[in-house]
Amino acid sequence: MHVTAMIDATTARILPHGEIDHETLPELRAVLSALPQDVTEVIWDLRNTPFIDIAGLHLLIDPQTADSPRRTTVTAMPMQPLELLRTAAEVFPTLGFAELLPEARPQDAA
Repeated sequence: MHVTAMIDATTARILPHGEIDHETLPELRAVLSALPQDVTEVIWDLRNTPFIDIAGLHLLIDPQTADSPRRTTVTAMPMQPLELLRTAAEVFPTLGFAELLPEARPQDAA
């Protein structure tokens, strides 16, 4: 997997290139861990991610440390990740998946 991370002030945009699964999860967690402490928002841009499994879902909602809270946004989801996220939001309504869906954001958001 190739991962592009861009930081602009307090926002990090992470673009994974390839599938997100149990095998690629450690690399993506390492990217998150390497972000500067002043990053307060993480945008997962999934345009080049045709597939995610449960590991990808956990990556998107895993709790963060209290001393470094970060808002998470997901953009440009292909069909499979979007459908999996919608299913997870329906089956596990209290875990926060619904907040990551495009329909949960204002229209002018990324």
